[in-house]
Amino acid sequence: MTSSSVQKAAFMDLTVPDAAPEAAQRTSPLTLPVVLVGVVLVAMSISGTAVALPSIGRDLGASGSPLNWVVAGYNLAFAAMTLVAGSTADRIGRRRVFVFSALVFAAGFAVTAASLSIVLTDIARIVSGAGGAGIMAAGGAILASEYEGAARNRAFALMGTMAGVGIAIGPTLSGLLIAVTGWRGGFAVFTVVGLLIVFGGTRIRESRASGSRTDRLGSGLFVAALTLLMYALIEAPELGWTHPAVLATAVAGFAALAVFALVQRRSAAPVLAPSLVANRGFMGWSMATLTTSIGFLGVLVFLPTYLQAAGGMSPALSGTAMLLLTAPVLAAPLAASGLVNRGVSARLLITLALAFVTAGNLWLTALDSERALATAAVPLLLIGIGMGASFGITDGQAMALVPAESVGMAAGFINTLRGAAEALVIAAFSASLIGLLTGRLGDGARAAAVSAGRTSADGRASELEAFTWSWRVTQLGVGLLCLVLAIIVALLIFGGKTGARRAE
Repeated sequence: MTSSSVQKAAFMDLTVPDAAPEAAQRTSPLTLPVVLVGVVLVAMSISGTAVALPSIGRDLGASGSPLNWVVAGYNLAFAAMTLVAGSTADRIGRRRVFVFSALVFAAGFAVTAASLSIVLTDIARIVSGAGGAGIMAAGGAILASEYEGAARNRAFALMGTMAGVGIAIGPTLSGLLIAVTGWRGGFAVFTVVGLLIVFGGTRIRESRASGSRTDRLGSGLFVAALTLLMYALIEAPELGWTHPAVLATAVAGFAALAVFALVQRRSAAPVLAPSLVANRGFMGWSMATLTTSIGFLGVLVFLPTYLQAAGGMSPALSGTAMLLLTAPVLAAPLAASGLVNRGVSARLLITLALAFVTAGNLWLTALDSERALATAAVPLLLIGIGMGASFGITDGQAMALVPAESVGMAAGFINTLRGAAEALVIAAFSASLIGLLTGRLGDGARAAAVSAGRTSADGRASELEAFTWSWRVTQLGVGLLCLVLAIIVALLIFGGKTGARRAE
């Protein structure tokens, strides 16, 4: 979660808790604050790390795929482990998984802060991503089991709001921390707060579900497929698209996806039931959130590096500039949901949201290195508003189109789809930038350095020109992909019978 998946993970566990209502009266007063701090921390760690990439690259002498794994590895682990962390918490104890995950999260950040090599940094980031997934999944399960009725609704509303706060302030606060303490100090701060969450988590009441089941084979196949495909996308620009390792991992990844689809048809407790895929309305709303994630995350992760390299901005200033993208994600969800509650068509609103995201990405094809922030400002606002509006309506509309007994699986699928899209878009965006730069500059090592924000003194002008051109072409591809997906979404949600229950 990436980032958007973090905010929506707050609504994954919608099932009736197994704890008795009177047990909720013994809920620790620390439960809600501890979970909410964990949510903010995880959200900030996703949206803010991109600001530190140029500093990490310079300090560790890294660029290209090794540097990109700092973000991609975290998101891969987060997306993959979110699929299984919630069910694990149900089986062995929600507090236990929450506390252990927070410890893993803090340990990963501690190792990252002290790391002297990019390989160790990448491994530590993967560890932190797995811990972040556990914090979010187990935290949601804790709130669902500890609170009832209106109190539970308020708790989940606060969880979603705090995730939005973390996404919004992550780049800005990370930039300020880097300016004051360096990137290592910024990661150390996350370690300290993570340890405070561990301590607070031990004061939360334990709970678990009886008779919970997990599709271990399906989960394993999904994790394997996502990992293999991400590896192929990230390594291809440096190894070459026809390199045996790239081809082998790509084929293996698609094969794992195919086997996953077959397993889901036979599983007694599938990760994804075939009936959900056949529900046109549900798939339409699911693809809407997929589209906004694609249009949002590449800009969130990679634009800070461009602003620092081409615009000459400091990490603090580039992080502040990203508020143009992230601040609407905090405000727009409530506005969109409020309009739906007043009778405005949700389908019309999501169409406008997708149009905003698509237009913003296409507008970024006018990015200019001499006026980097000025040319990016309005597109960033459009993308942020579109993303935020989709947050407010997509999941609720999708849930209204599936039977009540399937809402848990449906919510899990939406967040899995969102997380997988975010992980893969990071890999694809990076591959496109480096591949285009290599073709323009004729030197893979030089292209990797430029994509990491490091230009040479004698060739800066030509390198920035190539960097800008690569950004424009990549954004054109992203914008056109969002346009095609938006058309498909409109055909699905506006056409025919859409499922067991009607939205709106």
